[in-house]
Amino acid sequence: MATPPPPGIGNFEGGPPLAAPQPPGTDMTGICFRDQLWLNTYPLDRNLVFDYFALSPFYDWTCNNEQLRMRSIHPLDLSQLSKMTGIEYMLNEVMEPHLFVFRKQKRDGPEKVTPMLTYYILDGSIYQAPQLCNVFAARVSRALYYISKAFTTASSKLEKIGYVDSENESEEVKPAKETIDFKEVKRVDRILASLQRKLPPAPPPPPFPEGYVPAPASEAEKGPESQQGELQQPAADPIIDQGPAKRMKF
Repeated sequence: MATPPPPGIGNFEGGPPLAAPQPPGTDMTGICFRDQLWLNTYPLDRNLVFDYFALSPFYDWTCNNEQLRMRSIHPLDLSQLSKMTGIEYMLNEVMEPHLFVFRKQKRDGPEKVTPMLTYYILDGSIYQAPQLCNVFAARVSRALYYISKAFTTASSKLEKIGYVDSENESEEVKPAKETIDFKEVKRVDRILASLQRKLPPAPPPPPFPEGYVPAPASEAEKGPESQQGELQQPAADPIIDQGPAKRMKF
């Protein structure tokens, strides 16, 4: 297959040099590339797949593979790429003719490479594989959504136990009372209890601010009316359940 003219070289009609194409971005997961005319003309195999990949916007014209193409050397020749340094593409996995996986990496030596991005060709369409951190973020966000939805549903059902909906009484199709499945309620209680046991213990109460001086014991003997306007630091975190309040003994 004929190689397109590299950047900076004049066109075939003797015009001015062609402008160098912009390097591909790091996040191009929202687009794909497919050239049906090329697929109808050439077979998609390991010998010609790199020429097809070079037509896509994911291809970096400054890579070492392009220098090998200009020298009429196969762009995936590892014996030649290992002698160079810089950006290069490697054919990582092949399942002809359906799947081809390219890895973009930076070579600093014959045995020292740093992976950068991954691209794959699936049935003639070229995509950029998402990064692992983005996959984890999407999966965690989806899991949190369904967990939040489950807790919302569970809380709404627990609030309706023993409650008669007055709006349903006026409707003819819907029953006047909502049927409560106590087995489901117990199952939800067990799930909530197991989740509560798995949660870490409550954090300790925050320390007293700098310069705070505890009230002397003599002020505790004052009446409740004189202590209403005074602001005291609580002895424990008010968020933590401290149990039922103590009643005054007469």
